[in-house]
Amino acid sequence: MSSPEPEIGYEQARQQLQEVVTRLESGGVPLAESMQLWERGEKLAAICQQWLDGAKAKVETARQAAQPR
Repeated sequence: MSSPEPEIGYEQARQQLQEVVTRLESGGVPLAESMQLWERGEKLAAICQQWLDGAKAKVETARQAAQPR
């Protein structure tokens, strides 16, 4: 059983994650907002990882199917 696809695509999640990291690294964000950005970043990183794990599983399945028996 596979997990459902994330609500946004990999590229969109990665772009949003980059924006979150840039804002956090700027240092000019109040603590409360920093915490919200951090939580959003964690969610976006999990979405990216989910997409990457799914792609890895597809590649592995294709490799196994292509191996001679």
